[in-house]
Amino acid sequence: MSGAAPGPVRTAPTGATTLLVIAKEPLPGRVKTRLTPPFSAIEAARLAEAALADTLDTVSALPATRRVVVLEGRPGPWLPPGVEVVEQCAGGLDERLAAAFGACTGPALLIGMDTPQVAAADLAAALSPTAWDGCDAWFGPALDGGFWALGLAEPDPALLRGVPMSVPETGAVQRRRLVDAGLSVRDLPRLRDVDTAADAAHVAALAPHGRFAAVLARLTRAAAR
Repeated sequence: MSGAAPGPVRTAPTGATTLLVIAKEPLPGRVKTRLTPPFSAIEAARLAEAALADTLDTVSALPATRRVVVLEGRPGPWLPPGVEVVEQCAGGLDERLAAAFGACTGPALLIGMDTPQVAAADLAAALSPTAWDGCDAWFGPALDGGFWALGLAEPDPALLRGVPMSVPETGAVQRRRLVDAGLSVRDLPRLRDVDTAADAAHVAALAPHGRFAAVLARLTRAAAR
């Protein structure tokens, strides 16, 4: 009986996974604009900075030899020691994500700054010693239809270019792109991005001891006076 010819045998990549965080400098009017109202542009920027700081705290504690913030803007006091900064390229978000992966020479895992509740347990599977055994990509879906994490054993910018970003079908299109490329994809937990004030309250409740929850609580108390 004849059958389809077997595909190429992939071997698990060696070396530690590079951790990437795609981020914007938390400047008023440039970040978290969907939080205004009820928050002012300055308050929204404070929440964005707290979300970024919480995210980087988690990243700093994860097993990796290289941690990188792919930044639009300039670094500030929220940047912890041991985290590199590289400038985002020009273009749409798909181009910026593609360039971030394209600068990596080994397996890479990218997350955003909009999920300050992210914990080590959420990323543990993608960073375990066997993370890339029989796996080409890790995908972290977001509740709004996007994605909060993407890991690639062999970073290929073409896997991201042209994917429509910031629309309800972003995650579905991106995951389908991976599958259609013949990659074996494993999923990470589904998380909620902070886009609206309702999102902020929900996420803060999930991580009540973080900076994001503390800033939100202060702003909420001030508004109630």
